[in-house]
Amino acid sequence: MLATAIRSPAVPPIIFAALGDESRLRLVERLRGGQALSIAALTADSGLTRQAIRKHLGVLERAGLVHELRLGREHQFRADPAPLQAVADWAEQYRRDWDDRFDRLDKFLQQQKEAKP
Repeated sequence: MLATAIRSPAVPPIIFAALGDESRLRLVERLRGGQALSIAALTADSGLTRQAIRKHLGVLERAGLVHELRLGREHQFRADPAPLQAVADWAEQYRRDWDDRFDRLDKFLQQQKEAKP
């Protein structure tokens, strides 16, 4: 019997957990332009309280998706694209794996079709 080694995930699960909330996804979307935004700016038109925004930003920060910048008394947040690139790379590898499987299946079915009398 062959033992299959379980590899550690290429993307830390905390990133998926952080992105698994609609409010946090919206915050990442608001910050994706690269500009640092204050909690007040992120709260505007969000329908959430400053406290809720701060809580969501804390989760995103622990996952490495945003970084806090302190400018005097103001706290601003900026997205870090590196963890999202890791997610994109991970998803791309799965896409390639499935494309390879479908290509092999297509080739097999084509051979079966050609082999019929």
